[in-house]
Amino acid sequence: MKPFGCLLYFVAFWNLAGAPPAPGWGGELRFCVRADPKTMDPLQSADQPGETVRYLTGGVLLRLNRATQALEPELAESWRAAAGGRSIAFRIRKGVRFSDGSAFTAADVVYTLQTLFDPAAHFPAADAFRRSPGAIVVEQRGPDQVRVVFPSAAAGVERLFDEVVMVSRQWPAGRRGAIGMPVLGPYRVVEYHPGAYIRLARNPNYWRTDATGRRLPYIDSLRVLIQQNRSLELLRFMKGEIDLVDTLDPEDYERLARGGAWRVYDLGPGLGTEQLWFNQASAARIPGYKEAWFRSREFRNGLSAALNRADIARVAYGGRAVPAPGAVSPANRFWFNPQVPVPVYAPQQALTALAQAGFRTSGGTLRDSGGHAVEFSIVTNSGNRLRERTAALIQEDLAKIGVRVTVVSLDFPSLLERVTRTFDYDACLLGFSSVDLDPSGQMNLWLSSANAHAWNPEQKAPATAWEAEIDGLMERQAVESAPAKRKAAFDRVQEIAARENPMYFLVYRNTLCAVAPALRNVSPAVVGPQLIWNVEHLYLEPERRAEARR
Repeated sequence: MKPFGCLLYFVAFWNLAGAPPAPGWGGELRFCVRADPKTMDPLQSADQPGETVRYLTGGVLLRLNRATQALEPELAESWRAAAGGRSIAFRIRKGVRFSDGSAFTAADVVYTLQTLFDPAAHFPAADAFRRSPGAIVVEQRGPDQVRVVFPSAAAGVERLFDEVVMVSRQWPAGRRGAIGMPVLGPYRVVEYHPGAYIRLARNPNYWRTDATGRRLPYIDSLRVLIQQNRSLELLRFMKGEIDLVDTLDPEDYERLARGGAWRVYDLGPGLGTEQLWFNQASAARIPGYKEAWFRSREFRNGLSAALNRADIARVAYGGRAVPAPGAVSPANRFWFNPQVPVPVYAPQQALTALAQAGFRTSGGTLRDSGGHAVEFSIVTNSGNRLRERTAALIQEDLAKIGVRVTVVSLDFPSLLERVTRTFDYDACLLGFSSVDLDPSGQMNLWLSSANAHAWNPEQKAPATAWEAEIDGLMERQAVESAPAKRKAAFDRVQEIAARENPMYFLVYRNTLCAVAPALRNVSPAVVGPQLIWNVEHLYLEPERRAEARR
């Protein structure tokens, strides 16, 4: 397996170029998103293109530093949680103005949060705050102070404000997201041509300055190109038409790493995993004997031991992934539990565990105590080369212990229909990307009553004692104010999941990205947006940019 670290490839002249010059203003940064944003209303954005625009244009009270993973003051110069997490108070930064020159005040904060938490409205960013019934109260307690009171303790709630963009109380609600809307972020939208591009220009009133007191950002404008085809995105990057690619497949990474003026980064394990799970839903449309297999811990643990995760990382991902012990990646520095071991590839141990559950091998075929041959299908999404290779390797590994696996590739809407509505499937292979470092962001995965509890969603009561224990632990960490106690609870969740194996977390995909030689001050991070999280500090070298685009 290739070492992961932070691998940075340079051409020889780059190493000899010496220290970069001081940052200067000017130029246009170009990069791609996969689709048009569904909306540019910052309170409604929930898709990746919309969230990208929101990040570039929106001002927030607190911002997660993507490099350090620490929360930092932004439009709030300070904050304090109290009453065990039941309330949080903000002191609002003075002297800040919206892009149209109007003053930003505590009244705008109150307006934004009251709009967001209105029970009659439904804003995606509000969902994570609603952890218990009851109203969320927002009150102004002085010219520069705002307090938010929750109906119950909400541990780690301050991190959620990284997603809440402040809006002007003077701007009509029906025109949120329209071109011309006053913003507090480093850029403002000035053009949008659906299917082609979004152009953003520098916010002339952005509040941040650099170390010399000069107003940021450095780059004049951004052109966000709508490009669904990843191959075309890569080609445009290699031709110098765009300046960065924030997500590379391993093959594309290797292609760029072989040479060129660009810089490529392998940041090691990212926050995303590949996972496989069996259908344990009460409404599953499967025979009773298969239902018994999938609900058996011995069956799940036996098959888990038969999977060669190191081979998946090496063969399917070209070494640009690492075997995963669980849902939480080591890239999530605080919440990762290092005591959870990576499952060992042990086919003989797999057969021993299966024998304890009454399975026997006969004529090269594994059979249950009723004589049924162990065979099932895995559904996955079509068109994903990495996932298709992973499925083929799983198929080969399980064949070695007498299990016959059929791989069924479906278009994504059909796949979702099967795994979330009809439950007409045996097993599913999909990816999971965590966008929230805090475990409360995974409530929808771990709570037995949740709709994203993939193996058996929306249970009226926990189907197993271990799921009931996880429910209790997740609810406890969600209200516990002491970080060490929260971590102890979530560590235990990870340990139970490793013991019970309701989902096989196979590998952590490495975070792979590339930037043009003209782009400086880049600080790649595993937490998205990987390359533009510090966009106000990025700058372009005009000579190198011209050289890259000839």
